[in-house]
Amino acid sequence: MTRGHWHFYGGCCNPVGQGLYQRPVGPHRRRNRGRESRHRRGVCPRLRAHAEPRRASAASMTARDRGTLLHRVADELARRKLDIARTITLENGKPLAQSEGEVAMGEDHLRWFAEEGRRAYGRTVPQQSASKRHLIIKTPIGPVGAIAPWNFPLLLSIRKVAPAMAAGCPVVLKPAKKTPLSAVALAECMEAAGVPAGVFQLVIGDASMIADEFLSNSLCRKVTFTGSTEVGRLLIRKAAETIKPLSLELGGHAPVLIFDDCDLDAALRETVIAKFRNTGQSCIAANRVYVQKSIYAEFMDKFTTAVRKLKVGNGLEPGIEVGPLIGKEALDSALRQVEDAVSQGGTVRCGGHKVSGLKGYFLEPTVIDSMRGEALCMREETFAPMAPVVSFGTEAEGIERANASCYGLSAYVMSRDVGRILRCAEQLEAGTIGVNDGAPSTSQCPFGGIKQSGWGRELGSEGMDAFLETKHVSIAGV
Repeated sequence: MTRGHWHFYGGCCNPVGQGLYQRPVGPHRRRNRGRESRHRRGVCPRLRAHAEPRRASAASMTARDRGTLLHRVADELARRKLDIARTITLENGKPLAQSEGEVAMGEDHLRWFAEEGRRAYGRTVPQQSASKRHLIIKTPIGPVGAIAPWNFPLLLSIRKVAPAMAAGCPVVLKPAKKTPLSAVALAECMEAAGVPAGVFQLVIGDASMIADEFLSNSLCRKVTFTGSTEVGRLLIRKAAETIKPLSLELGGHAPVLIFDDCDLDAALRETVIAKFRNTGQSCIAANRVYVQKSIYAEFMDKFTTAVRKLKVGNGLEPGIEVGPLIGKEALDSALRQVEDAVSQGGTVRCGGHKVSGLKGYFLEPTVIDSMRGEALCMREETFAPMAPVVSFGTEAEGIERANASCYGLSAYVMSRDVGRILRCAEQLEAGTIGVNDGAPSTSQCPFGGIKQSGWGRELGSEGMDAFLETKHVSIAGV
């Protein structure tokens, strides 16, 4: 799977250098992953040359044929599951079991959109004139530039590629420079499945250069991006020059509201999942834990005990639940947030330090008590295994605190009161709300944020609509 430094276009591997990325060395080893792939400007014209002729052919394929193709890609992914999962863990550091789950979810995304492509329905509209008929049709938007992050390098690539291909759009994927081999694995699945030349292409290299090409080139009709809100703002400014449509899945700072009527053991389990999965390096991670006062002490005792038991280490080892952070900068940022929290009056109940005795960027799973809203960890996105916990009184207070953020990607509610659940669902400012559920994302339901967490939706029928144009056809004289 590691063929050296290459791009994938024209339906085959195209080396542009030798000996690069021969062995993925991830954050658990505290070493560089290898020499960085350098994108050459000459590659983009070749990518465009292959993508543009495929625009018409991809759109002209029947939905059934596109679905069959995506099912074949899913078959290849399933066949290589263990190998790809190991690659994800080597690059990203997450526990192997979680990497296997990422591959399985990626396969599910592919199969969902393989079938959803058949349901890109138009409609007829009742006419106001006896001599006219009105049709609403949907057509592919055209070639798509996709930019994927490092935290779920395979899954979030597939979330962009699968719906675009299902809609009939050629795609050029740019993966994160920290995790290129996970995208290479996807490209190899595409190649083995017989995806036609130019329908899927992969380019590895300088993010700003490639993004600029996507945004400035008229042949690219849409850009879809997952990453930070800061970068999202830059893309918006650049896209404004050509009014290019964007799908943006940006930062998050998810709250958890734990009410006193919840099943406490279930709430503990789901909160640990929501916070510590992927070492807390998730845009939907539970970054702010709000617990109702009447159960605060009991929850804190049980939560701290559960977090202390989490097994930290190399993700390739059996039983590991928390891996390393992606790099030194991420570890330093987390330690700064811990230090700031303590200076703001917080108490570290467990963790709070770099793990001793392990090479790599490991942070002890951390719980911080008695937090104040001014602390960095209560205001800024936390990509680390660190959970600040705060008490609240009334339902209204809890919702107000949960909404006190510029982000609105996800939120969590732990309660058994149906009325309360419905009120929270209506009032919480988040695109996804997990009720007694620490892992709410699923292929068939839309995912995306409000406020500064992004534009548009991925997954579900909405995820494919993002790659379709809606047209009104008025036919007179009939």
